[in-house]
Amino acid sequence: MVRARSRLILLAAAVSPAALLFAQAPSASPNPVQGTAPQPGTADHPPRPSFPVRDPHGPGFVTATELPDGTLPSPTLDGDFIIGPTHEPAAEAKVSPAVPHGTITTFTMTSADSRYYPGIAREPYTFGKPDPSEPSRMIVATSHPAPWTRTVTVYVPQQYVSGTEAPILVGADGPDKLLFTVLDNLIAEHKVPAMIAISIQNGGGDAQGSERGLEYDTMSGKYAEWVEHEVLPRVETQCLVKLTHNPDGRAAMGGSSGAAVSLIMAWYHPEWYHRVLSYSGTFVNQQWPWNPALPHGAWEFHEKLIPSSPARPIRIWMEVGDRDLLNPNAMRDGFHDWVDANERMAKVLKAKGYHYQFVFARNAGHTDHATKEQTLAEALEYVWQGYR
Repeated sequence: MVRARSRLILLAAAVSPAALLFAQAPSASPNPVQGTAPQPGTADHPPRPSFPVRDPHGPGFVTATELPDGTLPSPTLDGDFIIGPTHEPAAEAKVSPAVPHGTITTFTMTSADSRYYPGIAREPYTFGKPDPSEPSRMIVATSHPAPWTRTVTVYVPQQYVSGTEAPILVGADGPDKLLFTVLDNLIAEHKVPAMIAISIQNGGGDAQGSERGLEYDTMSGKYAEWVEHEVLPRVETQCLVKLTHNPDGRAAMGGSSGAAVSLIMAWYHPEWYHRVLSYSGTFVNQQWPWNPALPHGAWEFHEKLIPSSPARPIRIWMEVGDRDLLNPNAMRDGFHDWVDANERMAKVLKAKGYHYQFVFARNAGHTDHATKEQTLAEALEYVWQGYR
């Protein structure tokens, strides 16, 4: 079965090479200078070519169901689906005066108060270089200690009952106004539980040598531990709420490296998180510092970790675009194709019997906003299936 949603035709826009160079960087960094990339079009940094449009039926890709344009898979179905190429926002993505609106609270956190992340930054207009003896290793000589300041934005639905424990959704690269709007509508429709959403801004910069890259691309439980011990207690204090400790009532979501860290949180701490929502997941080799035990970073998820491990109690929704990223850095190590990485993820999740839904979006770039407006409501319904 598929659930139809009306669509508005969105013509494919040409994406400039400069835009592609910056495609993985978050749009709102608390320390913008830390995330500044080398200027494209110079002798040292020539413009990058446009990424190719990938065919979801290509060799080696997962066998997927092609849906009629304007429809989405049912939120009750596992499996692999192809949507597009037009992307009209779902009804739940629009603000409605007819439903209760949650309250939004924002507070600030600094590195001076953190036991987990004292802060780093990479010098502006610099990147690392591949290790000649190990192409999967990036050498970054221009990263140094630096403080960070970030905001945490908390959505509390009107339906929250004071004094009770609420399910939670932890989001990366916050705040996420679209998420809050969709939750207003879905909660009112009783399609998802009345959850508290916590959008955490990243620590600045992007990729290897940056604070954001360190937090989001490191294959360990450290980021989840920072959230658990430093962020969530502040949320309870600042917003006068109680957050559930039941992992079945906890989800993590994000785009790009924010999607990678969402799965990393659930993988390394399944006692805390059972639900993951991923847009253009960076399941590629971005980890820095290099770890010889996991030399390919998040590429290890589909290369070794998931295939060789007992299935964890994780339900995951994933999306990738046909124009998603392909090798947007100097490594060229074969582990930086976002479409291939997500296709591989779908294959190994299916082989291990996970509950997952994988959506391949036609006419969609990296963390494509139009695609998110179209799919986020369905994705949230899928992710929260089975919650009691």
